[in-house]
Amino acid sequence: MSTIPTDPDLPAPASPSSDSSEPTQRERQADTWNEQGQAIEAAEGQRVRDMERAAREVRDRVLAEVAALPALPGVYRYFDAQDHVLYVGKAKNLKRRVSSYFQKDHGGTRIGMMVARIARLETTVVRTEAEALLLENNLIKALNPRFNILFRDDKSYPYLRLSGHQWPRISYYRGSVDRRHRYFGPFPSAWAVKESIQLLQKVFRLRTCEDTVFNNRSRPCLLYQIHRCSGPCVPEGQTQDYARNVSHAERFLLGETQEVMDGLQAQMMAHAERMQYEQAAELRNQISALSKVLQQQAVDENSATGRDRDVDILVVRLQGGRACVNLAMVRGGRHLGDRAYFPKHVEEATAVSLLEDDDIVLDGEGASAERQVLEAFIAQHYLEAPVPSLLVLSHAVDPALAEALSLQAGYRVNTQAQPRGQRRIWQEMCAKGAELALARLLSEEGSQQARTRALVDALDLSITELDKFRIECFDISHTAGEATQASCVVFEGHQMQSGQYRRFNIDGITPGDDYAAMRQVLTRRYSRMAEAAQNGTARLPDLVLVDGGKGQVSMAREVFEELGLDLSLIVGVEKGEGRKVGLEELVFADGREKVYLGRDSAALMLVAQIRDEAHRFAITGMRAKRASVRTGASRLEDVPGVGPKKRAQLLQRFGGVRGVAGASIEELASVKGVSRELAEEIYRALH
Repeated sequence: MSTIPTDPDLPAPASPSSDSSEPTQRERQADTWNEQGQAIEAAEGQRVRDMERAAREVRDRVLAEVAALPALPGVYRYFDAQDHVLYVGKAKNLKRRVSSYFQKDHGGTRIGMMVARIARLETTVVRTEAEALLLENNLIKALNPRFNILFRDDKSYPYLRLSGHQWPRISYYRGSVDRRHRYFGPFPSAWAVKESIQLLQKVFRLRTCEDTVFNNRSRPCLLYQIHRCSGPCVPEGQTQDYARNVSHAERFLLGETQEVMDGLQAQMMAHAERMQYEQAAELRNQISALSKVLQQQAVDENSATGRDRDVDILVVRLQGGRACVNLAMVRGGRHLGDRAYFPKHVEEATAVSLLEDDDIVLDGEGASAERQVLEAFIAQHYLEAPVPSLLVLSHAVDPALAEALSLQAGYRVNTQAQPRGQRRIWQEMCAKGAELALARLLSEEGSQQARTRALVDALDLSITELDKFRIECFDISHTAGEATQASCVVFEGHQMQSGQYRRFNIDGITPGDDYAAMRQVLTRRYSRMAEAAQNGTARLPDLVLVDGGKGQVSMAREVFEELGLDLSLIVGVEKGEGRKVGLEELVFADGREKVYLGRDSAALMLVAQIRDEAHRFAITGMRAKRASVRTGASRLEDVPGVGPKKRAQLLQRFGGVRGVAGASIEELASVKGVSRELAEEIYRALH
């Protein structure tokens, strides 16, 4: 057997069965993964430690600020890391109140969630608790904090106005008051004002025509013929009887009904003694009409004396996580009706109850949720609105609240939580109204949420928070290509959000080209929004509806492709066979087959509601634009010194551009804010 000689300078060949000291490729890759995993874990751990250290620093800084607070009355504000206001509160003792938030672990309660998000605080020291209450509610209205009870800011109550004209006119009015006229109210609704106007027309026969109409009459109008006006527009109607009727109407509105009745009775007897039977018969008819009205009022006139002539009744009811405050108004001893208000953030805000000893407690302890809601409404509602001298309430409130209202009003404001007699009847009526309004709201919200869920399920959308589901819908409107306008309406939180509606004037297209109009409005709407969404500063809608079929959807698809947006957002609402309501089909931009939801589908009802709202909004805008062009309103806008406010005052005073054009320089100069020089400019521009 021969052997192979070996070179002593060469390494010996490795045996196949022997282990190699060099790592394999798989082992090297595994080591790399382990190193990367350890680096990621280390980085994540460091990130967590940095976040915990930053949180401790923020907490220590806030606690240091709390420790330095004075033991004085004031208002405090909490802010999160993004500088969004979380809560606004008042305190008799700032140091004790604010420190109580940080003295214990509130766990997973709503107040615990709020405290965990506090990154900084601000405080304002005031002289009294009443001043603190007023400042607190001013800040709540301005800052809209997440953990405060919020009511919609609606101070635009209607009034009945009696003009300062030589022959006064009664009219419906809403807006700022003018000392030249007399105002009665406020009334809870426009219907209540109009009902009162009809009553005054029937009983006292006061005029309701505009001054521009009144000044140009040569004979009485139809209202004179049907005995609803005494005709002061012509000489034969300009008598002392009209002034007497105006006086009676004022006293009636002030609640002096018995005095008015006695005066009319005395006049009737005087005419009868002088054998002026026609005049006596007219007064008899007035007395009869007034008596019928008073019998219809649910008010005991014998008890409605003194301060009971002007009373507000407030009742609060809570159910299903929602609250309702019903406000009933009594003016001049007459029950004018009621109006319901529904606050936001009730569950979050009522997690913190305020005690009389100025300590803070959790979830239902201390002051009741009803009392908190009622106090929030009183403070926010009467902050800048007139308040009567008596408030009849369903729950007792903090006496400091009445003190603050008295301080602001300049006269004593009293509250009563357990009334008797007529006030008790008013309170029971108001309570029934609150219960009905709250039940109606819960029913409507239930059906609205069901419709939203039905649409999300029908389109197979991955929506986790149904309350934040947002739809934007577009429609185009024009008249044979004239005054083309596009509308964008928004649906969010199970309801239409009218404050977020937008109109777009469409220019630079062939008149009547709806496709080009849709392309323009979508480009204008989403070009900037797409960039902002990428930066995280804006949120795109979850669904974009366009009123139209394949053509409009194809145009929307082109726009979204150019902007790099998700095509699955686009849904077209195509008319069904014969364009009949209930047969609409949904057309998709991402290639899915058309969907017919069914005539009775809750999802189709929601789509139809949104589509119809977009159509209505587009049509009203188009008509306004067309009317502006045709009537020459632009000429008024071009007058130097006539801005939107003055233009609105002029149009309202004279009933439109034609009325402004027909007014004299003296009449134009009588409008508030219009000087004689400006009146001359307006007159020259319109003639």
